[in-house]
Amino acid sequence: MTSQVSSPAEQSDGAGGAVVGGQRTPGTPDGKEVRRLDRVIIRFAGDSGDGMQLTGDRFTSETASFGNDLSTLPNFPAEIRAPAGTLPGVSSFQLHFADHDILTPGDAPNVLVAMNPAALKANIADVPRGAEIIVNTDEFTKRPMAKVGYETSPLEDGSLAAYNLHPVPLTTLTVEALKDFGLSRKEAERSKNMFALGLLSWMYHRPTEATESFLRQKFAKKPEIAEANIVAFRAGWNFGETTEDFAVSYEVAPATQAFPTGTYRNISGNLALSYGLIAASQQADLPLYLGSYPITPASDILHELSKHKNFGVRTFQAEDEIAGIGAALGAAFGGALGVTTTSGPGVALKSETIGLAVSLELPLLIVDIQRGGPSTGLPTKTEQADLLQAMYGRNGEAPVPIVAPRTPADCFDAALDAARIALTYRTPVFLLSDGYLANGSEPWRIPDVADLPDLKVKFATDANHTLADGTEVFWPYKRDPETLARPWAVPGTPGLEHRIGGIEKQDGTGNISYDPANHDLMVRTRQAKIDGIEVPDLAVDDPDGASTLVLGWGSTYGPITAAVRRLRAAGTPVAQAHLRHINPFPRNLGEALRRYEKVVVPEMNLGQLATLIRAKYLVDARSYNQVNGMPFKAEQLAKVLKEAIDD
Repeated sequence: MTSQVSSPAEQSDGAGGAVVGGQRTPGTPDGKEVRRLDRVIIRFAGDSGDGMQLTGDRFTSETASFGNDLSTLPNFPAEIRAPAGTLPGVSSFQLHFADHDILTPGDAPNVLVAMNPAALKANIADVPRGAEIIVNTDEFTKRPMAKVGYETSPLEDGSLAAYNLHPVPLTTLTVEALKDFGLSRKEAERSKNMFALGLLSWMYHRPTEATESFLRQKFAKKPEIAEANIVAFRAGWNFGETTEDFAVSYEVAPATQAFPTGTYRNISGNLALSYGLIAASQQADLPLYLGSYPITPASDILHELSKHKNFGVRTFQAEDEIAGIGAALGAAFGGALGVTTTSGPGVALKSETIGLAVSLELPLLIVDIQRGGPSTGLPTKTEQADLLQAMYGRNGEAPVPIVAPRTPADCFDAALDAARIALTYRTPVFLLSDGYLANGSEPWRIPDVADLPDLKVKFATDANHTLADGTEVFWPYKRDPETLARPWAVPGTPGLEHRIGGIEKQDGTGNISYDPANHDLMVRTRQAKIDGIEVPDLAVDDPDGASTLVLGWGSTYGPITAAVRRLRAAGTPVAQAHLRHINPFPRNLGEALRRYEKVVVPEMNLGQLATLIRAKYLVDARSYNQVNGMPFKAEQLAKVLKEAIDD
């Protein structure tokens, strides 16, 4: 889904919560009031079998095609199918959309759609007073309520009096709408999520054509099911239009002032990363080879890349993590852009082969979509706790560059940047995304291919060293004096045969060497190569000459930036900087840090970047940490930063 927007502008993420009031406009032809809002946060919640992720994804696509800025937060259980109607089985999808530039999926929903008692109980604590709650009354019977500890119905006992409650028999209305399709009640009930989507699409004036087209395509082999879902979707729209319970609908104008002119589409982090890898291989004129073992939340990259054989992409679903990276490194040896994708547990298994890639000095991308740990931990929840593992998680001195995207769309550019480093400096590179970025989505400006970087490399084709007796030979470890990269010789090139393996190499020749002085030289040379990687200087945003700097990395960018905007709007000066390159750090990082009296580092771990900053720059960086599997909230960070500034 793409849309055109024009006129760039810098706009605020807001100094307070999302707007629930707005400008009133004359009623629609049905006599109902239409209220204009600048932004809205909606959360769909239900059982893991209720299709909440699909519902949220379709509403997001409708919103993207309309031209709003948006940010999403899918949240689902790790179990393939948790017990129906229980709190562990609740799945939700939150969408924040606006007529201006926004950065986060929002702190608290203005609208909660709860498909059953478990969904209501699991999410009600996040819903502010005065918000809209739409509940499926058909599910609020004695047994489902007892499963989650409701002794009396919350729809009748007054506990929801502080909210605008809309009781809707979604299941009954859906079954009634589909009575002519000859479906069983159970089959008809499955479309209740489409009824809810239709109702919300009416409430917020979302386009509908794309959803109907999507349903026809998704169920192309079962046209009667496709038509049933479309009828349920239209029934939800019509219900909103005709029922007296919904007296107001809302308009959120397109974000025409939020972005530079261009063609945009909605994109998730994993999809953007996949496209970035393909673009990198095309710009390098190299085949892309992915060796991977399925693991949440990285598997979508394997799924996506497997669709693009027309771009020279080969995907190998290995029997385990070790085989996956071994195949990718072998492909790199053979002259391909080698990639392996995983999450934290897989990185642990791949560590020896990453060390081998360091020793062989071959380009290899290790994509780590971080999740909660340790061990298998929280497979569907987000965390930033693999930073020190990426930095040091190998035996011996084995330095590896680290690149971290900051938003879902930025995953595209980060993949290109990681490939640039790997190919230029002949080294494995860590690309650290996380579950929040991987599954979240936002508008992405589709780049012009002519603007993408040239990543082409030159393979070694001839002898590169002359011996004392005048013989010309090929030395696999004779380095480029600027980058310290060794030549990349594709196997089978005549005269370029050379040793390969994990034992320490002799400088230049690559022969096996146990010489202490040579080992010291090689260790220091490999480190110097990483230290010498060209990365941009750190940009510090400080319009007011603040005394406090907030430093972040990775997916904390959105919440930090939103919090900084709130503080500045309230008259509190604060500076902000965000790291993409963590190894090596930007050369001006130390100087930038020392300009401030206080440095605060928010992270979704127990202070890993702060530890690195303290150790390298002797700066008293203050940590603010969260490890609950969820991203920071802007209001939460704004409060913490204000306290740090005032301390």
